[in-house]
Amino acid sequence: MKPPGRTRRPTGRTRRTTALLTVAAMTAGLLLAAQQPAAAGPNLVRNPGFETPGSGDMPFCWAKSGWGDNDFTFTTTADAHTGSAAMKVELTRRLDGDRKALITESADCAPHVVPERQYDLSFWYKSTTPDTALTLFRHDTTAGWQYWTDLRTLPMEGDWTRSEVRTPAIPPNTDQITWGVSVFGTGSVTTDDYAMEEVAPPTPDPVCTATAEECAKGRWDVMPTKNPVRSMHSVVLHNGKVLLIAGSGNDPAMFEAGTFTSAVYDPVAGTYKNIPTPVDMFCAGHVQLSDGRVLVMSGNKGYPSADGTIGYQGLKDSYVFDPVTETYTRTNDMNGGHWYPSATILGNGDVISFGGLKEDSTGNVTAEKFSAAENKWLPLHQVNQTWSFWGLYPSMILMQDGRLFYSGSHVFGNGTPGTGASIYDYDANTITDVPGLRNKDQRDESASVLLPPAQDQRVLTIGGGNNETNPVANRLTDIIDLKEPNPQYTAGPPLPQGLVDQGQGKRPQTGDEGKMFVSAVLLPDGKVLETGGGMHDRADPVYEASFFDPVTNTYEEGLAADPIPRTYHSSAFLLPDGRVMAVGDNPGNGTYNHNVSIYTPPYLLKGPRPRITSVIDGAWQYGDTQRITVDRPIAKAELIRPAAVTHSSDPNQRFVDLPMSVVDDRTIDLNVTSNPNLAPPGWYMLFGVDANGIPSVAEWVHLGAPSAAARAAKDAPSAHVHDFAGDLAKSPKKNGKKRASAPVGPKVAGCDRHYGSANVCVPLAFPAPVQATTRSRCDWLTAHGYGRLKVNGKDDPLRLDPDRDGRTCGKGDLRR
Repeated sequence: MKPPGRTRRPTGRTRRTTALLTVAAMTAGLLLAAQQPAAAGPNLVRNPGFETPGSGDMPFCWAKSGWGDNDFTFTTTADAHTGSAAMKVELTRRLDGDRKALITESADCAPHVVPERQYDLSFWYKSTTPDTALTLFRHDTTAGWQYWTDLRTLPMEGDWTRSEVRTPAIPPNTDQITWGVSVFGTGSVTTDDYAMEEVAPPTPDPVCTATAEECAKGRWDVMPTKNPVRSMHSVVLHNGKVLLIAGSGNDPAMFEAGTFTSAVYDPVAGTYKNIPTPVDMFCAGHVQLSDGRVLVMSGNKGYPSADGTIGYQGLKDSYVFDPVTETYTRTNDMNGGHWYPSATILGNGDVISFGGLKEDSTGNVTAEKFSAAENKWLPLHQVNQTWSFWGLYPSMILMQDGRLFYSGSHVFGNGTPGTGASIYDYDANTITDVPGLRNKDQRDESASVLLPPAQDQRVLTIGGGNNETNPVANRLTDIIDLKEPNPQYTAGPPLPQGLVDQGQGKRPQTGDEGKMFVSAVLLPDGKVLETGGGMHDRADPVYEASFFDPVTNTYEEGLAADPIPRTYHSSAFLLPDGRVMAVGDNPGNGTYNHNVSIYTPPYLLKGPRPRITSVIDGAWQYGDTQRITVDRPIAKAELIRPAAVTHSSDPNQRFVDLPMSVVDDRTIDLNVTSNPNLAPPGWYMLFGVDANGIPSVAEWVHLGAPSAAARAAKDAPSAHVHDFAGDLAKSPKKNGKKRASAPVGPKVAGCDRHYGSANVCVPLAFPAPVQATTRSRCDWLTAHGYGRLKVNGKDDPLRLDPDRDGRTCGKGDLRR
């Protein structure tokens, strides 16, 4: 098996828009030759057996297709499954790309389809390479022909073998599809007797089992037991429990006392267990390793000084949390401190981390890499470096070819050079900007998510603001399709509005008022729940929730809203039972909300749920076909990576489609991607979803790399890496010179440290329409629960203590 990293991309050539996705090869014992079609409609493929000659050297309604640097032949051969003709595609040399015989993209030849319907595709084949994939294109009524998806990789077969797979639901605005078998390694595939049959339409919608309002909007429940720790970090473990990490919990008194806390929540029992926590993991980074342990990196070495001359300081420390023993174990140190670091798992199980603040509060410019093989952080000279400062909690999303997409989402800090978003190629060690992100310097505290399914390679960025100038948070949403040759952000629909509480009671949002610190959660029905957030940095919570539908690029507004404010230091995340849990809220006045909310989406109120009755094998490998049984028909299945979220950031959150081969209504073969960059190794929640969007309770499966023996024997397929983002218009930036750090001001957190303690954030800039007067500023602080704050030192830059009694907003002050 060739390495799973991205292939080299030739330049100066024309290529069609094709995408990465690889799915599923057959494993021994699960051959599909004996399957019967799950549908029995007419065959929609014209000339399915290549028997009718065409006007050139290809049969009627078939065309040569593919891209890249390779040597190939297309042969109409008499070595057929039935009749007198079959199609053989062979690669004798390959640097990159693929070749495929494709149903001709024409009105007469390409099968016509109906949006939202599904189709069973089948064919007979034999091959001499495992590097083959069933690839689909679709005709958009507005945009024309474009790559859609891959549905399976095929194992080598010396004799004629039948393969069948069901398409996902046909996307909107699609009137035709075309498909064929791609060859992306040296060797050949011979195919014959293609068939495409429409699956019977789904049954009518079930009857709702709750109130009409709950059936339309869902329901939030506030749990009777509160979160025992001031958690800033939430990680869903592969046993279904939730790790809640507080460290000192943004409480300087706990930091001084050395009181650092974590808790494990059991959603089934509704109980919490306190976990001994060795260091202050407040504002650390975290990611789930391939074995299910949680890597926690950096944290808080020190709080800002009272006079504001020293900012937050990052730790070098690193630990792994074991869900089995529920204990932390120290690893080797990172090369430097990283308060607010990124953490992205790569396709080989390694972890890469950028940004954050060093031990001296300056910006860390070094990349750090944790080796899965060596179970340690690598020394600096073994990690590629651009000496770039990526900011705090930069959202770094793994792309299908192993590159990283910086979405432009971050926490604290703006005004970075460039377009606000970029692609980082670790192997080439280059950064290339991508255009289109609107208001790039007002995307602080925004959220970014890889939209379902991961194979589509589309990223949504939501809201944000600027914690230093403190304008009203925006309603902007931007979407980028990384399948495009020169991807760029385009405007998405504006974020829906709700009720905002600015200290005088709730009122409807108006104009362009949006959210910062919004949460975005991938749901098993393929939608994204956005919830929580505030209208200013650490203030003015917004009570609103909506679904974003990646199929239609629209919001479903007016969902039930979490009754608990969820702004700074809040998290929302998917539980294995399909509900969403929300914790935390730490406004600028230093308080913390320990209430826990649970959201029941409408899909759980539509009637009985499908049930996965068995998973034949819970240890999955790339390119597998894995069999499950269900208690009634399902329309789709997917893997969802469990959450590891903080500060609106979870760059590893992803939803991976599992194309299905339907044996019968109760037996399903799931086709697993062969590309570990699409689904990095580790534990996943497996959901089955019926035609009405009702999901099962998740089963846990572990996805890992094939064995070395299998790779050596070529029994496992290679990743079918399409040539996405391969024609970037901008040239890579020139890497900077080696340096120790980047300058970062101590006010990066947006707080004026002349007042109160380190966990209290008096804003550097008060939001409009607060006037620059003592009374107006004190009225705002009073409405937001700050109380009378100690004045640190002799300076009073905001004129909050004119009577000089050492406390803000006294009676004498309010006369000013």
